[in-house]
Amino acid sequence: MSDQPPPATPPPGPSDPSGAQPGHPDPSGPHPGEPGASGPPAGASPAGAAPDAAGLPPAGAPAGPPASGPAVPSAGQQPGGQSPWAPSAAGGQWGQPGWDPSVRPGQPGAHPGWDPSATQGWGQPPGAAQGWGQPPGVPQGWGYPPAGGYPPGADPYGGQLWYPGAPVPGWYPPGLDPSDPLVTPPGAGLSGWFDRCGGAVRRGWRQMLPILLLTQVLPAAVLSVLSYGVDPSAKWETSTAQDPAALPDTFATDVATVLLVLIGGSLLIGLVQALGWAAGTWVITRQAVGEPVSVGAALRYGVRRALGLWGWTLAIGVIVGVGICFCVLPGIYLAFALSMAGPIYLYERDNPLGRSFRMFHDRLGMLLGRVALVVAAVVVFTVVASVLEGVGTAPFGLDPFASPGSALGVVAVISVAAVLALPAHLVQLVGLVVTYAEQRAQERPVNSAGLAAELG
Repeated sequence: MSDQPPPATPPPGPSDPSGAQPGHPDPSGPHPGEPGASGPPAGASPAGAAPDAAGLPPAGAPAGPPASGPAVPSAGQQPGGQSPWAPSAAGGQWGQPGWDPSVRPGQPGAHPGWDPSATQGWGQPPGAAQGWGQPPGVPQGWGYPPAGGYPPGADPYGGQLWYPGAPVPGWYPPGLDPSDPLVTPPGAGLSGWFDRCGGAVRRGWRQMLPILLLTQVLPAAVLSVLSYGVDPSAKWETSTAQDPAALPDTFATDVATVLLVLIGGSLLIGLVQALGWAAGTWVITRQAVGEPVSVGAALRYGVRRALGLWGWTLAIGVIVGVGICFCVLPGIYLAFALSMAGPIYLYERDNPLGRSFRMFHDRLGMLLGRVALVVAAVVVFTVVASVLEGVGTAPFGLDPFASPGSALGVVAVISVAAVLALPAHLVQLVGLVVTYAEQRAQERPVNSAGLAAELG
């Protein structure tokens, strides 16, 4: 009786007349390793037969020269004369499937490893589209390397950045239109910025002039006239004529009245000016897209956005004022760093102060230069208007409202000076909006149509 376990039930298929199944010894004959097993068992395939479908050697194939006696396993061999390092060893090393060079990939029994017939190269992750994948959150058309290849002379090595900034003149990243009337693309430089500022003025001056006259010039003129009306200088000069060192009897009341008029008037005028900034921004953006605009539609948009913009403007004024109290320079820095807060609120409506600080520090030289040009132009026009106003009102004395004639003269001078300051308001509005659009283009692809959609 054999001490081997009974053979497994053969799978369905054509049976061998000899009773032996492929890959299994004949249960009726001697088994390898038993006394008397001097040759292949009965029913074994002849020498040189091909491996069976499972990739195992033919049943009964001798593992070595015929033995004349009992086969004793040598060191490192398993019973049956098969080395554990043999390619077809069932367990391989540490129980891993062995590799059989006679088994082609894809056949039963093939090792699930490297396939020499497979196409070389790195594989695509499951579900990924052909080619380079898009990182999450990257706009369509952006990738690495860029769609369409690198521009002539540019490559991803050698420290040459392909974006932001055009490394080759005339080439721009996908999604940016170099001819956009509002957005200055990266690499266009200061000339591109000036071109878009001039284009915005040429397209929209007919709508922006009445808007700025109503919301900037007229409120400023009214506040200036009121300040002349409540100026107590003439009354103080009369009351202190006998004792110049003494304070006027109505000193406290007069000071409170002046502060109330100036502060309260400035707050109300700030709300009207915020309406004008929002309306002007709407005109500039819509005209860049080619849409028809009207003064009435612009003012209606300004009414909707004025309150929020006014609130952020007050916050910026307080921050800059506190900075000026600390040796002036901190206030100047804060004024430049927060210069983009207004456009950011109108277009993005999210964290205007933080976003403005980040824009300022990310591209310090570019943003500082653009805003400095705007501030210089505003200062020039404002100083010219203020000097003319002071020179024009000086002949009317300390109390210009003492007579109707002098009152009319002062009002006329103030009105002319306020109109002469109109270019300052126009430069500030156009310059900041175009600068904001340029900063957005430095961050990601953007165009006038996208900005118009964000503006609402």
